Amino acid sequence: MLEIKNITRNYGQQKALDDVSFSVKPGEIVGLLGPNGAGKSTLMKIVTCFIPPTAGDATVCGHSILDDPREVCRHIGYLPEQNPLYTDMFIPEFLKFVADVHKLGNSRQRVDEMIELVGLTPELGKKIGALSKGYRQRVGLAQALIHDPEVLILDEPTTGLDPNQLEEIRKVVRNAGKSKIVLLSTHIMQEVEAVCSRAIIINHGRIVADGSLDSLKKSGGDTLEHIFQKLTKN
Repeated sequence: MLEIKNITRNYGQQKALDDVSFSVKPGEIVGLLGPNGAGKSTLMKIVTCFIPPTAGDATVCGHSILDDPREVCRHIGYLPEQNPLYTDMFIPEFLKFVADVHKLGNSRQRVDEMIELVGLTPELGKKIGALSKGYRQRVGLAQALIHDPEVLILDEPTTGLDPNQLEEIRKVVRNAGKSKIVLLSTHIMQEVEAVCSRAIIINHGRIVADGSLDSLKKSGGDTLEHIFQKLTKN
């Protein structure tokens, strides 16, 4: 279980998040939607222990981000919006490094599995710095999945992908969501409808809607995109 409990985050006088609470169960793929500056990335950075909340707490598989951040990180796979990679490394070399950081006993096997899973085989002869943006995203997704985490946090995971790559990565995310908790942020409504079972819309640091895609459409009497526009226009 991923539980967000009354999270608030201030930057000086600006309130990036304002008393945000929700929970996500295994098997749910939740789309976190909101305009630029709504607080999506800030929330993800808090859950992954990159920054602390001003108030509130979150628990990942029963471990508090405040009391046990190291254990939280063991249960999370994270792909941030700005995908940090060692560009002078070859793909297998980088993934082996990440596997060793997680102290995986079967690191070489997991590297091979991730390369096949996210479709990196055609680019194995290249250093990461020579890859297209789409293939760099695949490397980032592979490193997030390599230790088989219970919770997957993806910030704009399909940025820079062409249509074929887009569908391949969506398939990986859908398969991961069968057993894992997946929380992803995106600006693409079609992506939410293609991948997610639930959507949370955030605006000015507060949750303005939370529910299954069907329930949101029924309550709003409209398409998800129009509901989003109505709830975030101010």
